Amino acid sequence: MEVVPAWAPAVGFTVLPHAGGLLGSKITKKEIPVWYESLQKPSWCPPNWVFAPVWGTLYTTMGYGSYLVWKELGGFNEKSVVPLGLYAGQLALNWAWTPVFFGAHKMGWGLVTLLLTTGTATATTASWYNVNKTAAYLMVPYLAWLTMASALNYRIWKDNHNKK
Repeated sequence: MEVVPAWAPAVGFTVLPHAGGLLGSKITKKEIPVWYESLQKPSWCPPNWVFAPVWGTLYTTMGYGSYLVWKELGGFNEKSVVPLGLYAGQLALNWAWTPVFFGAHKMGWGLVTLLLTTGTATATTASWYNVNKTAAYLMVPYLAWLTMASALNYRIWKDNHNKK
């Protein structure tokens, strides 16, 4: 008798990244109308409404990629420690950015967090490539977005570093 339906791990892994995003959105929603709107932003800054659907898509694709790696490696075991450990690390860093940037208003530390996230996500992608190429390719839009987000965070920090 099967205790867990075959589809449950796929759904669980795909939904997991959204947990931190949902918690972070509570901080973001509170800070956007007052603090974030008062900041000087570059002309190429996406409108606020773009962020939620983009992050929702990115969390879904990276989560499903993690499922593909987990499945390919036979679950949690010695072979999966590095690829899934890197993934967990980059996800924790990703989730930490919102409380740092929006919650504590630490734009410089937010940039450091984003750069660490980008480096760890790149290492995750490289480690996944040897396990499941589809999983690695699912990380590419995320890496592109992290690059843009890092540039945006840098410009906001540079242009508002004297602002409390």
